[in-house]
Amino acid sequence: MAATAHPSDVIGEEELTDADPSAAELCLPSRPESAAWARRVTRRQLQGRWLLPAELTEDAVLLVSELVGNAVRHAGAHSFGLRLRRRRGWVRAEVRDPSRALPCRLPVREMDVVSGRGLFLVDTLADRWGVDLLPCGKTTWFEMRVPSRGPASPA
Repeated sequence: MAATAHPSDVIGEEELTDADPSAAELCLPSRPESAAWARRVTRRQLQGRWLLPAELTEDAVLLVSELVGNAVRHAGAHSFGLRLRRRRGWVRAEVRDPSRALPCRLPVREMDVVSGRGLFLVDTLADRWGVDLLPCGKTTWFEMRVPSRGPASPA
């Protein structure tokens, strides 16, 4: 039985634990277990550091997992990059891989289909999403609006 790569094979264990995906791109191995690491990092950043609402955080965690899954399944690379960004009113997640093949959103006719719904979910839950082609690969990204923290408006 072959040993599977651990995300700390690409970045150190301490670096992964303390990693700030808003300061620099995290490089993770192209292995299925990296999706769990990406979910934890995303949850910690959005809810723990940026104090964003739980529902928005959970949607973003799901969408990051979908983009990571696509990179792991389809990019054919040893690793991929994850970056989270925040600007006023928005949060953005980016997954970079070395493949220039564009992802395609498949029609979802039956909701009990297990595979092929990733970009359908991204399209449904994100406010915007897209793909930026790079000289050596692509970045697939989504953005979600962040609710303002101002006082509640009168009814």
